[in-house]
Amino acid sequence: FSHGLAVHFGLIIPRADLDVFLLAPKGPGTALRSLYAEGKGMLALWAVAQDSTGQASALALAYGRAIGCARAGLMASSFAEECEADLFNEGAVVWGGVPEILVAGFDILVEAGVAPEIAYMECVGELKLIAELIEKRGLAGMREAISNTAELGAVLGGPRVVDDHVRDRMREVLDEVRSGRFARALSDEAASGYPRLKAARERARNLAVEKARLALEP
Repeated sequence: FSHGLAVHFGLIIPRADLDVFLLAPKGPGTALRSLYAEGKGMLALWAVAQDSTGQASALALAYGRAIGCARAGLMASSFAEECEADLFNEGAVVWGGVPEILVAGFDILVEAGVAPEIAYMECVGELKLIAELIEKRGLAGMREAISNTAELGAVLGGPRVVDDHVRDRMREVLDEVRSGRFARALSDEAASGYPRLKAARERARNLAVEKARLALEP
């Protein structure tokens, strides 16, 4: 498995005579392939849920080497830990929280009279820059690399945006994951043909921030 959800939440119950292991690259498949082709690798988690032959761990690590992840690192985990941490991140942090903050920031600037293209570059366009800085230098190093003006703005503004209320809502997302409510919602969504996902994609295509992005394309 490349994700722990199906086994951890009982959507699939493997036969007792099978080895059941996890090799989960921490990134999208397109990036995994690109890194592999460059002779690099993507960090991955590995775990064993069922060891029928006594060789499940070796097989998991072999998969990690085969797809290039061992070049970056293979971290031991469990199906539960990988699944719950990944689903929490997707819902509350990188894939859920960050895009919503980007859209909100863009909308607020435009409401205040800033040109959409300028608002896009400020609130969305700089995301790649900070991500690269964090990857290279860590959070502390990122703060040391930016200007004093940007750093003071972050110190004064960041904790007011991500306050205790936001952290409580993030804990709610984690509770939904761990309780299995998200897994049930995912199963229901799949069974009905993903109507919420289709509607969300349509809304995203029609956002003002997306139109600003297209206007900046050469």
